[in-house]
Amino acid sequence: MNSISFIKPVVSVEWLFNHLNTTNLLIFDASMDKVTSDDNTSEEFQIPNTQFIDIKQVFNDTTAPFPNTVPSEVQFTKEAQKLGVNLDSAIVVYDDKGIYSSARVWYLFKAFGFNNIAVLDGGLPQWKAANLPLEKKQTNKRPKGDFVAKYNPKAFKFFNDIQESSGNRKHLIIDARSANRFKGIAPEPRKGLRSGTIPNSVNIPFTNLLENGHCFKSIDELEKEFNAIDAQEQHLVFSCGSGITACVLALGAELIGKTDHSVYDGSWTEYGSLTTE
Repeated sequence: MNSISFIKPVVSVEWLFNHLNTTNLLIFDASMDKVTSDDNTSEEFQIPNTQFIDIKQVFNDTTAPFPNTVPSEVQFTKEAQKLGVNLDSAIVVYDDKGIYSSARVWYLFKAFGFNNIAVLDGGLPQWKAANLPLEKKQTNKRPKGDFVAKYNPKAFKFFNDIQESSGNRKHLIIDARSANRFKGIAPEPRKGLRSGTIPNSVNIPFTNLLENGHCFKSIDELEKEFNAIDAQEQHLVFSCGSGITACVLALGAELIGKTDHSVYDGSWTEYGSLTTE
């Protein structure tokens, strides 16, 4: 096959296996450690033709005071070109948790004007469960690409925006943290960060959108999750601990046709640090 373009933002492992040799396809491994887990083991194998995309040190403004901060247009363009991203590329991104940090990469690329990208449903765990081929970790370097980023300022919200959204009835802030963290029952995993909740926000733990933590639930089940918090025609603002799993909610919303949304980049790490109540 010469080239592909995506209709939906999620593809199956079977689909990816059947398109591994497509000319314009790039495969990115967006795996990162979970801050909420002590069991972060490094994988020795990857899906064939994969390149690692580093969202902690490379696709991130590391000079910012809070983790996982959106980078500049210049930085994003430079690093995407290093990975061989062209204007006509098609990207599939996965991670080793199932659906976790891969959604952040999907959201970042969309925010910088690259739309031909999809998340691998179930990620590496689903690929392995299907007994599909693996290769030992390697770089698979590509020639420099020609993609030029164009940042959409509506994609992300920041501290001042979120204070406005909190009091705006046309906005609905949805927090992707666990129910106990959202309620302040469980402590925050980041040392020194207070527990709490953004005023007027509601909770959909990102794991509620997933079957066995790996694949997205059916469209009907996803709609039930959003209906349960009475998500109507408001602008949806997704938050979490540090801007990673908020993007899982954004991806789930997109799957059911809710495209009027944004992500609070600093999420609770920023909000809880800059406020006292």
